[in-house]
Amino acid sequence: MAAPADAAVLVGLGSELDLPVVEQAAQEASDHGRPLHLLNTFDWRAAFDADTVAAPRDQAEKLIARAAQLAHQTEPGLTVRGEIVESAMLPTLIRRSEAAFLLAVGDSGMAGSGQCVPAETTAVQLAARAGCPLLVVRREPPPQGPVLVGVDGSPSSHLALQWAVECAARRDARLLALRVVEYDEDTDAVAEQLTEALARHTGRDNTVPTECRVVRGDPAEVLIDTSRHAQVALVAARGDEPGRAMLGAVAQSLLYHSPAPVVVVRGLAKKPLTGPTTRLARRKQP
Repeated sequence: MAAPADAAVLVGLGSELDLPVVEQAAQEASDHGRPLHLLNTFDWRAAFDADTVAAPRDQAEKLIARAAQLAHQTEPGLTVRGEIVESAMLPTLIRRSEAAFLLAVGDSGMAGSGQCVPAETTAVQLAARAGCPLLVVRREPPPQGPVLVGVDGSPSSHLALQWAVECAARRDARLLALRVVEYDEDTDAVAEQLTEALARHTGRDNTVPTECRVVRGDPAEVLIDTSRHAQVALVAARGDEPGRAMLGAVAQSLLYHSPAPVVVVRGLAKKPLTGPTTRLARRKQP
């Protein structure tokens, strides 16, 4: 089922550590002309283990109120809704993502942890199973670098390229389209294909500065290294088999190791990119 034209940017709030997610999600919602929907889940079983039954519910309401205030401070005039659901967070976000324009969550401390991250981590599960693009926000603010998108030539990666063009336009940022190839591949031929693909999405009158870069190496390593200087990195959930519950090795590596916010693009075929009150070029590069 296609998402409605006023589908919201949905934020999964687990704790105060997720407040940086609210700021970036509010900017995305404003840029796309979408409302912001803040969602927190509440477990009555855990409430009975607390000092008082009312305490966890009170904390959830305070978290939603603080997040809504932060969203309005970040983007005055933004439509913000808050909701507390008596359910587990992961299945609730997966279900709600089917009707969302974009889902935003924190990274659970993945970036820079240097530790093995379990596949059950919420951000990883959502990247594999969500019904819309997923924005994973880091705790540290990103640099004001380019918008980076990894392209491998698959149809899924071209949907990521489509989203990246829109993203760069709204951020008034440079777009860097990166293709990593094997050592025996013809880089000139691949570069021509990438340039043609980018031109199809930007059009003749495009004002977004773009760069196509083709390099040899390991795709995950190259993208992670390049993302250190990007304000956001985009990648398809899986290039060769974009089915539900499937997450490719490159997307997974970016989630685990990139210091930049990551957008895992999926579900675009059923969701329009633009909202009714789209604003372009809102943030300037230094």
